[in-house]
Amino acid sequence: MAGRTRAPGTYEVALVRSKYLPLEAHPDACTPDTFREWLKQRRPEERLAVDLFSGAGGLSLGLKRAGWTVAAAVDNNDRALETHRHNFPGMSLKLDLGSLEGRNELLSLFEGVEVDLVAGGPPCQPFSRAGSAKIRDLVAKGIRDEHDVRKELWRAYIDIVLALRPRAVLMENVPDMGLADDFRVVRIIEQKLEDAKYVTQVHLVDTWKFGVPQHRRRLILQARRDSTEFRWPKQHANIVTLRDAISDLPPVPVNETGSRETPYARNGKLSRFAADMRKGAPRGLVHDHMTRPVRKDDAELFDLMDSKSLYSDLYQKFKDDPEKSRLFRYDTENFTDKYNRLGWDELSRTITAHIAKDGYWYIHPDQPRTLTVREAARIQTFPDNFRFAGMRSDAFRQIGNAVPPYLGEAAARALWPHPEDAASGPLQPFWGVVRRVLTDWATEQRAKSDWISLPGPRMGVPQAAVAALVGTGKANVDGLTEAMTHVDGLPHLTRAAYTKVVQSAQRPSARRALERLEKLAGKRKVWEDRDGVADQLGLKPNEKAVFRLLLDNDLLMATQGPIRVAERVAGIGLATDDTSANALNDGRINLAKLVGAGDDAPLRMAAVRLLSLTYCRAGGPACGGCPLREMCATQGAARAGQSPATPFSSREASEGALF
Repeated sequence: MAGRTRAPGTYEVALVRSKYLPLEAHPDACTPDTFREWLKQRRPEERLAVDLFSGAGGLSLGLKRAGWTVAAAVDNNDRALETHRHNFPGMSLKLDLGSLEGRNELLSLFEGVEVDLVAGGPPCQPFSRAGSAKIRDLVAKGIRDEHDVRKELWRAYIDIVLALRPRAVLMENVPDMGLADDFRVVRIIEQKLEDAKYVTQVHLVDTWKFGVPQHRRRLILQARRDSTEFRWPKQHANIVTLRDAISDLPPVPVNETGSRETPYARNGKLSRFAADMRKGAPRGLVHDHMTRPVRKDDAELFDLMDSKSLYSDLYQKFKDDPEKSRLFRYDTENFTDKYNRLGWDELSRTITAHIAKDGYWYIHPDQPRTLTVREAARIQTFPDNFRFAGMRSDAFRQIGNAVPPYLGEAAARALWPHPEDAASGPLQPFWGVVRRVLTDWATEQRAKSDWISLPGPRMGVPQAAVAALVGTGKANVDGLTEAMTHVDGLPHLTRAAYTKVVQSAQRPSARRALERLEKLAGKRKVWEDRDGVADQLGLKPNEKAVFRLLLDNDLLMATQGPIRVAERVAGIGLATDDTSANALNDGRINLAKLVGAGDDAPLRMAAVRLLSLTYCRAGGPACGGCPLREMCATQGAARAGQSPATPFSSREASEGALF
């Protein structure tokens, strides 16, 4: 085994616990009993917002910076609510929104109250790749229920939105909320909002483009019922580096952990970011600039690292040096990046709740220590006057779980009402119109020869199996028609039909694929078990996706062809030009918008796949017969002699960046 593994009970560093920081309520805070009186004190022009699953208040602070008054924040964590109650006016409520009683209690408080914006981020741990392995382990050990109710809290969120019917809606979450389930939850939420006459917008956002000094990609869903415009602030062209973010904070003395109150360092001109962070803070004093103690040998190892160092590479470099090899306590085959040193002129690694347990992914660029609470808060864009209740670990956890306020502000500004954008008549959500056209076309085509490529009354298990084996690529799909005539109307595959199907194959590859049906030919009962058919045929992932789709399963076939169709309609980020992970994830967003949710979603997905194989090919579209040609942004731009749109181009505010 390369490297070493620490023996149990030999941490070899004193565990220094911080004292609990109690925080008093904001002077303008209220309770459910005094809420109506609090409302009377609001100015008529104030726009009220509700923040669900608020945590410490990162999103609330973004809303405040964008101009809203947060009337109520709801969470189920005592420390986070104590933090929120100290930093914000209004109500900070402890409610279980997963229960009907909790939702009804909240709605009763707002009976007759006009809410302009409902915001929030339903708990995201079950969707996050970072937490999924741990969750699976807890389920396997019987410690946690396999059906995690937190996955369903998005239903509570949308139920409250539809009951309060605000002018605008904002939801933030990790990208895996969409990617983990084919964006099904996002598609359902969008459908419910569109049914309620909202126009929706979904983006995967790189937070650094809005001034957040870290790598962090978030899913933002917005909706409004007053306009089709979303005026995002201007994006940053350059990153806010870690030097910009925290270099003005004083060094922590070696072998010390900092303190609750520390004098600011006098080190010259502040960056714009640091100046914004210091606004409203006590002059000359920084709070919560405290970190954890580290082992002496870890501190020595930190000094050997820079921002490019991998734990495993360092071991290989120093394994033959007795003095330095003793510093490696972990198996370097399994812990290749056990430690991570941050770089001054780079973005920080994503700050997550894990920082509350282990700060070794966040080693200071200069000093042999991990980040302080205040440094982590800065990187999340919490200003220095924002305090966090509880112990040091409580503060780290609240910071890691928070929405970066700068991101919240940018997303909220996109929802601010502008009189010039107000709709003069009923709103026509673009993607809703596109989906209706696509559904009508697919329904019409299904009644004709294209039934072979679409879920419907004539598509049973034998038909879907043949179509999946033959038609997963353009080279074979042209020969699908004859093969399907031999199984049309059959509840199971007969031997005679099998022979004709194989003989109809126009290409050797199609023939070989269809010969896999032989083991099931002439059998009856097996065709009643669609999953069993897929397993016995050994369907490859793409074949299985086609098989399931044609049998009316709701899934996104996020392959290059369907993504190409969606992005040509949207006019952005064509997958044919960029196959990076981020570009493909953006492509999935557009595909999710095009497919939507509901009973007809599988039909639309199959129709998009059919378009990618016929009219909307990679080599160049044949737009004449495409049902979406009049709504295709790429074609519209070509007719107008313009370039296709770019993300956030529905409107960008002219006032520039956030700070």
